[in-house]
Amino acid sequence: MTAFTDADRAHMARALSLAARGLQTTAPNPRVGAVIANADTVLGEGWHERAGMPHAEVNAIADARARGHDVRGATLYVSLEPCNHRGRTGPCAEAIVAAGIGRVVAAMPDPNPAAAHGAERLRAAGVAVDVGLGGAEARELNLGFVSRMTRGRPWVRMKVAASLDGRTALVSGESQWITGEAARTDAHRWRARACAILTGIGTVRRDDPRLTVRRIDTTRQPRRVVVDRHAETPASARVLAEDGAIIVTAGARNPDWPDRVEVIGLPDGSGRVDLAAMLDELARREVNELHVEAGGRLNGALLAASLVDELLLYVAPSLIGDPARGIAELPAPLASLGGRVRLALSDVERVGEDLRIVARVER
Repeated sequence: MTAFTDADRAHMARALSLAARGLQTTAPNPRVGAVIANADTVLGEGWHERAGMPHAEVNAIADARARGHDVRGATLYVSLEPCNHRGRTGPCAEAIVAAGIGRVVAAMPDPNPAAAHGAERLRAAGVAVDVGLGGAEARELNLGFVSRMTRGRPWVRMKVAASLDGRTALVSGESQWITGEAARTDAHRWRARACAILTGIGTVRRDDPRLTVRRIDTTRQPRRVVVDRHAETPASARVLAEDGAIIVTAGARNPDWPDRVEVIGLPDGSGRVDLAAMLDELARREVNELHVEAGGRLNGALLAASLVDELLLYVAPSLIGDPARGIAELPAPLASLGGRVRLALSDVERVGEDLRIVARVER
């Protein structure tokens, strides 16, 4: 096992922080940062900004040259194994060899089969390659990309705003607003990092949401997906007002819908939408992170089908009581507590007057 130095760790930490700059812009590509250094001296830095633009390694080499530095024999720290394929840009492995880089330290292997084996290409050219420093942090940055490449489905994050007693709306459906301004703005940051936002027909009818990023500056809007088995979404619904809308049905297209609306028919054999097949289809459309903002029924169906990876829960310091709507309506009552959905808390933070809880679903 490679013994990494303090300088190695510092440069990789910087590469990871650069990668995070692409949190809201790189989809469907991974978020990647790179640093070129000689010992403690940084020669160049770069990060991947968006699909179709130069990758982090190429940007770091260009930055070093712009600073007047010679990178021959230097070490490149990068948060993902350099790619070895030609897509909209050339192979980073070739650019690294051509630049004369002497060593590459990558946080994690590339899970994309089409782009993998960059380390092998570099080693064949005489470049020393170490993989694994900062791997856990790199995977966290690219949960959705890794999920799509290894499982063939997006990383599914379910966002919920609830009272302290777990209520998301009055029995009438009124829910605006349970949480405060700071929490609602924070939720838009999580929207912005997603490739698509999912809701159900019940939420469309009740709230007529736009499902767009509005409270923060963004250069990219996620796609908007509606689960609507009977094709009942009104043609005037705000979710259909712009390009990028997808409606998943269990039957035919509604002839009133605008032509720009993409319709995917995925019946499950019982008149409902096949939710697992929907995730497969969204992955084929290069959706890395799917952000769910739905009602209790769709939330419950996704949880019951073990299709949710993470909960993003905003808890307001208030009580609503019964009757009221809860977070998830499971299709069938639990026979025992052993069947409950188990969560592992990964982050708890105060946002304004509310709490934000991020929890992973335990399989």
